Amino acid sequence: MMRVDLFDFELPQELIAQRPVFPRDAARLLDVAPDGLHDCTVHDLPRLLRRGDLLVFNDTKVIPARLKGVRPGGSGRQDVAIEALLIRDLGSGHWLCFGRPVKRLKHGDVIAFAGGIGATVDALNADGSLVLAFDRSGHEFLTALEKSGAVPLPPYIRGGVADARDRADYQTLFARVDGSVAAPTAGLHFTPALMTALTEAGVDATNVTLHVGAGTFQPVRVEDTDQHRMHAEWGEVPEATARAIERTRQAGGRVVSVGTTALRLLESVARAHDGAVEAWSGETDIFITPGFRFRAVDLLLTNFHLPRSTLFMLVAAFAGLERMKAAYAHAVAHRYRFYSYGDCCLLHR
Repeated sequence: MMRVDLFDFELPQELIAQRPVFPRDAARLLDVAPDGLHDCTVHDLPRLLRRGDLLVFNDTKVIPARLKGVRPGGSGRQDVAIEALLIRDLGSGHWLCFGRPVKRLKHGDVIAFAGGIGATVDALNADGSLVLAFDRSGHEFLTALEKSGAVPLPPYIRGGVADARDRADYQTLFARVDGSVAAPTAGLHFTPALMTALTEAGVDATNVTLHVGAGTFQPVRVEDTDQHRMHAEWGEVPEATARAIERTRQAGGRVVSVGTTALRLLESVARAHDGAVEAWSGETDIFITPGFRFRAVDLLLTNFHLPRSTLFMLVAAFAGLERMKAAYAHAVAHRYRFYSYGDCCLLHR
């Protein structure tokens, strides 16, 4: 148990980035190294890493998961405008969602979303989420989403209102597998030119998949960390990735997780296999706080996170709470840009 207020810090609102820099690899990078803090840029990654290191990217693809619709009136009820944010695919056209205003809904209500997408309220959960049964599934549903859904920006970015630019800006170079409702944002900094430079420097790369759910970014509303519950997210470590990690370890290289999502998946698998990263697929709800024993990842490239968030707790566990508070104080003082579209830091375990 740890008090959540231990992870609080002052963050001026104007430091929360509203757009990414261009080109993406021009973002600033704070190297939080054993010998101190070093101001760099993402361009510097090839010299900050070593020949034989292995970058692990999350190749999940963000879907346009925000839908607007209407619950039609009737029998004395008025029409109600509804907004739904998809959280997780439960299979057979059923999705776990956040809805607004959820208090105006009841079991069995039918909702007509934009683009002709229909859904029925299948369950209302105690935590305020709901299950919607859509009138289509699989590829047909994703195709309809592409036409009618909106990019699910977090509320800290322009009030969550996405525009046409965000369709490209909020997607990484590696996005391949549909399923996330939030971007694995550390991957947003990479460009083809940077990948070429990393390859020439002898740094290898591989992919895992973790479909990022909105629960990852939900505020922590409890007083101690033991009371917080993470939403489960689906992930997969391919056999080729497990072999690449094993080869890297045997050759003395370091495993560098690009983002907290890849780290959470790798550490979930290592925890289940006595420290080894094996081919695996399934759900994880791992919540990493100081005291956690890391067994899979040596370095972490990650964006700057919000106060009291589960993500700041994770980086504090990885690099040390006092060290991260000092790094974030430096970042604020030197006007680094925070959150999804912001700058990043390289953390040494």
